Amino acid sequence: MTSQLNKAETAKVVEILNRVLELELSGLVRYLHYSFMIFGHNRIPIVAWLRTQADESQAHAVRAGELITSMGGHPSLKIGALLETHKHNVDEILREALTHEEEGVAEYHKLLEVVAGRSIMLEEYARTQIAAEDAHLADLGKMLRKPGSIA
Repeated sequence: MTSQLNKAETAKVVEILNRVLELELSGLVRYLHYSFMIFGHNRIPIVAWLRTQADESQAHAVRAGELITSMGGHPSLKIGALLETHKHNVDEILREALTHEEEGVAEYHKLLEVVAGRSIMLEEYARTQIAAEDAHLADLGKMLRKPGSIA
């Protein structure tokens, strides 16, 4: 898997993957917390969406951890920053989620820069994750728009 990556590049990849792992674990906690704090008429579909995001964060964390150990690295036990703003209306939650997703996609882009042309498996992983995170960003952007905002 890492035959085209030198020792320094492998260490850099493990470092980035550990940051991804930490971010995805914080996403799991964050999205679950958000799901507990939703109230009002639209609670059920919003809670379902947030819990789906939590499940996806867990799956992404598992994949990152497996890649780390495949490369001979040690998965981090840290969890990325968890910001408690005590602002729990849906728009504020979605803005916080947007910021979190932007952090994640930035890490996947860093990974892609290191592995592009050097490891097909890691390159495809990075591209797949970037596509998934970009889709989340698009969804969040749409959710933050007001109904009727399309001309």
